[in-house]
Amino acid sequence: MQLVCLSATVSNADEVGQWLSTVRGHTEVVVETQRPVELLTHHAFFDASNGRVAMHDTIVNGEPNRGLERMLAAARNAPQRGPNGKRPKRRFSTPTRPEIVDLLDENEMLPAIVFIFSRAQCEDAVKSCLSAGMVLTTREEEDRILQIVHDHVSGLSRSDLAALGYDEFLDQIGSGIACHHAGMIPMFKEAVEECFVEGLVKIVFATETLAVGINMPARAVVIEKLTKYTGEHHVLLRASEYTQLTGRAGRRGLDKIGHAITLWNPFVTFDQTVGLALSRSFRLTSAFRPTYNMAVNMVRRHSREAATHFLNLSFAQFQTDADIVTSEAVLERKRRELRRLEMSQPELSESFTHATEESVSEVEAEIALRALRPGDVVVFDASNIRGRAVVVSTAARRSGTRVSVLTPSRKQLDVSARDLISIPVRAGTIDLPVPFEPGRVEFVRETVSRLVKARVDASVVTPSVGHTERPRRDVVDSSRSLKRLRKEIEQLETRSTQRSGSVTKRFLDVTDLLQELGYLDGWALTERGHVLAGVFHESDLLVVEVLMGGILDRLSVPDLVACVSCLVFEPRGGASGYVRWPNDTVRNRVKRMEKLSQRLNDQQRIRGIQQHRPPHAGFAMDAAHWASGKPLADVLDPELTPGDFVRSMRQMIDLLRQLEKVSGNESIRMAAGQAIIAINRGVVAAAAGETMA
Repeated sequence: MQLVCLSATVSNADEVGQWLSTVRGHTEVVVETQRPVELLTHHAFFDASNGRVAMHDTIVNGEPNRGLERMLAAARNAPQRGPNGKRPKRRFSTPTRPEIVDLLDENEMLPAIVFIFSRAQCEDAVKSCLSAGMVLTTREEEDRILQIVHDHVSGLSRSDLAALGYDEFLDQIGSGIACHHAGMIPMFKEAVEECFVEGLVKIVFATETLAVGINMPARAVVIEKLTKYTGEHHVLLRASEYTQLTGRAGRRGLDKIGHAITLWNPFVTFDQTVGLALSRSFRLTSAFRPTYNMAVNMVRRHSREAATHFLNLSFAQFQTDADIVTSEAVLERKRRELRRLEMSQPELSESFTHATEESVSEVEAEIALRALRPGDVVVFDASNIRGRAVVVSTAARRSGTRVSVLTPSRKQLDVSARDLISIPVRAGTIDLPVPFEPGRVEFVRETVSRLVKARVDASVVTPSVGHTERPRRDVVDSSRSLKRLRKEIEQLETRSTQRSGSVTKRFLDVTDLLQELGYLDGWALTERGHVLAGVFHESDLLVVEVLMGGILDRLSVPDLVACVSCLVFEPRGGASGYVRWPNDTVRNRVKRMEKLSQRLNDQQRIRGIQQHRPPHAGFAMDAAHWASGKPLADVLDPELTPGDFVRSMRQMIDLLRQLEKVSGNESIRMAAGQAIIAINRGVVAAAAGETMA
């Protein structure tokens, strides 16, 4: 077994399997719908009539709980005004966070994760529970928690710990209550994860980042809101997001049942809640796009034809136009066939005869058969059929694909991969008669009539490789064979590169811009192209343009760090637009950077290429201060969380190392190396497990 792909949130696994089968050979897709730990879906709300928090099953026996639906509808349709004209007390409301924890504890649903789509709200949730006097740990558990946390932060100094709010964090996690989000430093998050897995921390308030890539199963998962803010407006969670979050519920080997709890919300209907819980529509869509770095590395390592071939085999291309991916296998075989003919001159006859005797590989034959659809007019060269036929039906058998065809002489035949001598060629298509009844004489007669009248591609009505009994004069006719093969290859290549929206077309748009900017000379790299080949960054072209444009020349280490920070820093939605500049030098260099970025984005927009994120100077002052040796307490501010600070610094170190390696300017290489040493200290170095400078 070469490859195993596991996911609970891919509903089009068959499509992925078809793509892998097309490009790599036979692939089995195994779908298991039985969950290892049964998942119960609950709806929690506060009943104002008796002052208690209650839970009801949202799903009963795989169906929506209509009793709960009626109860919620009755409350929603209650009169807006009472007999005395006053607004009646709302029957239902959302429970508070301490009430949620109490409810989970009473129902033996701890440990649990509560997902809140806000870092600040996660912090507030922990504080509200501690303010309510909650302590969920024993003395022994608290001692073990303190030991785990100490092990994770042992590389930090006392001053750094003070700046990070270590004492407050210790009080929270020691009570068995913690939060987990990207604004925390890695050491704090890792301590929370270890304590939770050991069952020491009983409740974690987390953002959705916890649901991906971290092994932290819980007995219960609570989703506080089924909507989240995108930066512009609130949207309902996608079904895949809901499944990803609730997938944490139920610890294999420890729990018989996992609990997924959603809180009552006046803005989300019962049908919307049920729809998320029952949906299994999680289509995997390729996000692949050719980048500038990828383009120059493809040019450096492969021919134009090979680069196009690789791109046409991608899953992105398969989802855009599966026929291109399938035809790529046909195209590759015809190229090999052409090379054999061209290289064999002047002894073409002997070599080409050998080629006709060579049977097509079973993988290529299987790929070609899977691409055929009912109604396709196909030219076959097989042991049981030679010439034109129309595909009536296809069937995927355990032994391989079997295609049922109808010939002009009304013969009904089955063709398998083992029957093929050469790759079948699709020459056209017809509409099959309706109703579809292949067993009826009338259906066969009408289908054959349409087949005979069909307009087909004249260049493919005769297979390029056929039976060994073919007259020898056809074999030795090198001129006609070469001409036909070249025409077929040209047609296939044109179809691959000119289809609207193809990955190859987007790749050619990228290479055209690179040629215009001086990174490519034809299908070869220039000096600038070799620099770009060594830069791996989301804004790779902008980085190299900044480097080659002299914007980073003759800068002090703090100023260099400040300028480079603009290429990695991405402000969060709530950050202010106010920028503090370390000095006029940095300000002027960044303004040049912004103008360069705008010009590049204009060029990308004209070609329909995805634009890069423009540089942002919101981190410049903090980066310069840290590079100057200032302590962490003087660098962090209310808008810069420790987690964001460490992450940005690690990204800067990565980019500086690349600049140190690819730059042809000795002074920039030296400054980049010094900058790495200056910023890779304290909490930044500890986060990567490195020795502090």
